Amino acid sequence: MNEDAVPAAEGEAIRKRSVKLAGHSTSLSLEGVFWDALKDVAAGRGLSLNALIEEIDRGRGSNLSSAVRVYLLNHYRCAAEDTSRRGPSAGS
Repeated sequence: MNEDAVPAAEGEAIRKRSVKLAGHSTSLSLEGVFWDALKDVAAGRGLSLNALIEEIDRGRGSNLSSAVRVYLLNHYRCAAEDTSRRGPSAGS
């Protein structure tokens, strides 16, 4: 993946990377925190970063950058709901 940094209005740099989807190169622009979260989710699922992006791409209804952000929001919302359902852990 190639990466270029573009300054963002809110202080978080947008990073543009080239990815291959269905054998074709395309670019994906996300803030650094989203790239970090995407890497964490991919690692947690035992997927390469590119494999996770391809999965998101197959199910998207909007542009790819937006689809990735929505995917990550939903992922972390589900994780938070699971944590709150289990309640505080013993010894906390």
